Amino acid sequence: INLDPPVLTVHQSIGDAKEYYQERTVFLRCSGNSSPPALLTWHRNDRHTLIGDEGVSIYEPLFTQGETKILKLKNLRAQDYAKYSCVASVRQVCGLKDQKASFKLTNRTAAPSIQIRVTDPVIVNPGDLVLLQCEVLGGDPPPRLSWSRVVGELPPDIQVSGGNLTIPRVRLEDAGEFQCSASNNVSGPVRKSISIYVRTLRNGRFWITPDPYHEDDTIKIGREVKISCQVEAVPLEELRFSWLKNGRRLRPSDRIIISKADSELAAGTSSLDIIDLRFTDFGTYTCQAKLANYASPEINIEVNISSSTVPPSVSVPPNRARLRIREGKDAELQCEVHGKPKPVLRWCRIDKDCTDPVETYDGILHLRNVSRTASGVYRCQTSPYNGFNVPPREAQVELEVLYPPPVFPQTLELRQALGRSVSLRCNVERGKGWRPLRYEWRLDGSLLSSARYDAADPNLYEIEKLSNRDYGVYNCSVSNEAGTSSCIFSVNGRAYAPEFYYDTVNPVRSVKPNVYSFLLQWTQKEPEAVDRVTSYRLQYKQIRSGHPRWQGVDVSVPSQIRRGDLLSHTISDLYKPFSYHVRLTPQTLFGDGDSALRLVHYYEAPTLSPQTGDASCSFEDESLCGFRHDPSGNFNWTRRNAEKKNPNTTPNTGPLTDLAGSSKGMLAADVPYSPGGTPAGHYMFIEASRPRKPGDKARLISPIYTLATPSRSGGRQNVFCLFFYYHMYGKHVGSLNVFIRSYGTLGDQPMWSHSNNMGDHWHKANVTITPRGPFQIILEGVRGSGMEGDIAIDDVTVVEGSCAKQSSFYPSPRNSCDMALSHTCCQLYLVALALAYGLMWPR
Repeated sequence: INLDPPVLTVHQSIGDAKEYYQERTVFLRCSGNSSPPALLTWHRNDRHTLIGDEGVSIYEPLFTQGETKILKLKNLRAQDYAKYSCVASVRQVCGLKDQKASFKLTNRTAAPSIQIRVTDPVIVNPGDLVLLQCEVLGGDPPPRLSWSRVVGELPPDIQVSGGNLTIPRVRLEDAGEFQCSASNNVSGPVRKSISIYVRTLRNGRFWITPDPYHEDDTIKIGREVKISCQVEAVPLEELRFSWLKNGRRLRPSDRIIISKADSELAAGTSSLDIIDLRFTDFGTYTCQAKLANYASPEINIEVNISSSTVPPSVSVPPNRARLRIREGKDAELQCEVHGKPKPVLRWCRIDKDCTDPVETYDGILHLRNVSRTASGVYRCQTSPYNGFNVPPREAQVELEVLYPPPVFPQTLELRQALGRSVSLRCNVERGKGWRPLRYEWRLDGSLLSSARYDAADPNLYEIEKLSNRDYGVYNCSVSNEAGTSSCIFSVNGRAYAPEFYYDTVNPVRSVKPNVYSFLLQWTQKEPEAVDRVTSYRLQYKQIRSGHPRWQGVDVSVPSQIRRGDLLSHTISDLYKPFSYHVRLTPQTLFGDGDSALRLVHYYEAPTLSPQTGDASCSFEDESLCGFRHDPSGNFNWTRRNAEKKNPNTTPNTGPLTDLAGSSKGMLAADVPYSPGGTPAGHYMFIEASRPRKPGDKARLISPIYTLATPSRSGGRQNVFCLFFYYHMYGKHVGSLNVFIRSYGTLGDQPMWSHSNNMGDHWHKANVTITPRGPFQIILEGVRGSGMEGDIAIDDVTVVEGSCAKQSSFYPSPRNSCDMALSHTCCQLYLVALALAYGLMWPR
């Protein structure tokens, strides 16, 4: 779950216009990134912008799935030059607060315009100081400048300050394309790029090409021979070549052709063609490469042309064609190469793409810490560089990596009851090796059996009838030439851990004023896997410092526990309001099994209305019937009555007493009810006086509501009715909102809302709720524009069934049972309610 700040950008209807007052239409685009999807709303000058406002339209672009909203200002007016804000909200899911982005639109608003005050590209020598300056030419609001590298990250030694990028001592790896970006949220970022070239001259190499027209493999008198040399140079425009023979500069002639840029070869190559080779042409030829404007050493590549020049050949030394090595060791694959000049060898595996071969000058390929995946056939092949440019010569070397035999399962736990048969099998994929496999079975280190691979089922160990002495750790070791692998079997009769049931209805009950009980329920995992569970050891201790001691009790169980049986025990001596660690351990003939741990928390269950028997809260108890304050709010609701009311309370707002029926258990009619409660009766209240500010919220969250029995609607969706009374009196009253938080539904769903002054009366609200599962009610009070805006609530009641059904079932104060007048009437009424409804409060 996340909520990123929204991104707000401004766009014009015509792309080449420079200033917004020249245009008649402006688009403000707001994009959000969140999970769950955020609700995007627009505000102008901190006021909510309505779609119906003339000249303003709000819409979502196609294929954006609610992640983008556009505010269109058509026929731009003077009042449209204002501050616009986009607010992204996920409605306080997981306490995530709203995010906002703002933009002030004026008649000077314009997109950025920039330039880089250096000629592109920048060519420098290694070690030089490089300074790139990016300058703002225009834009309103003033653009923000940043530098980046087109490919990769900026090197750590590069210094960026505003529009300046400085490289104190440039290196070869600093070369590349850099980009200056300017952004002011108008028409998207503007970018300018520039390249830095660092002069480089390296990696000189050569090759000899015999007469290509006759497909010769050797140099022959009277035939053509071509010498080529190549270097890596940056920039190529500054690269210069020259040729020497026996130390003297060579001049082109009819038979000597020098090509400084051979179109048939890669860049940075020069060729010397000798037509009709003569004996006098034998000698040492030197190819010189250097960069103009760079005082670095030149590269000299020497090539000897003589009658002793021979083409390359490759072979594998005796007894080196097949190499066997243990996994984890180093390996050396060797090929012998002959020829004059001696060429470079390239290595690669024949079953892999040879796009990046390994080059060696001594013919040896070094492999470090080889693994079994390195097994295969390797090819050594002559390179065309520093030798003859003829079809490559090659040879092959096979590498076999020896490793211990793979086994499975490597570890396995078996839980079995006494008297049962057990079979242990260590499956083996035979490893690479000369000697046969060998098996060895041990129990807790003691040898049980030993056999070769060709014995009958050497990888199987069977126990016909399990006894106490058969419990333990079995180790099956499998060996070959490369090493040993093992299968580990842990055989025991330990019972699995119990699994707690967390949906117990109303597990907490008050036993004494300072003592409560907790109904603990659980099921036993795989009860038939081991011997019968005879009892459970139940232990518990308080979660607070200074109380490390566990209290315990043994819990007896039925003669036989089946899978899925729900077991229970009531812990009856827990002290309010402390929480407890609870540990439950099953016990069998083997001994203690695995333990399960959970926490037990105390909470005050809501009181039941004496009038209805349903889940109702009149806030007469300090525990608030399990209601709690939402920490995501700006302030909290206050429990209050007339006796403890602050004498300095703001006049002309708020109730004088609680609802008239609160202390009597009566439900008022669906009409305003005049003050007339008792001074001792309590209600919940939000104070609008300072330091509260407009829009501040106080949120009260109910306990979780569940059904004690399946719904009477035959599997259809559950329906509940929420009754409560509210008092909204004062000229600055804000709003009162009701949300439902249902399990299986993301976010709080709005269900009811009321705003503004309702007079000095208590009013009744009926809200029908159709949750998908267990749910909570959230009562949110929002502070209005001033201090005369107090809001109060009282007698919050939830019953099963729709509110339309309840309106005919529940009597109004004028026809309700009066306990003093008709005791028999009220008895019948309460019995009817008990039979009709099964709404319970959960944990």
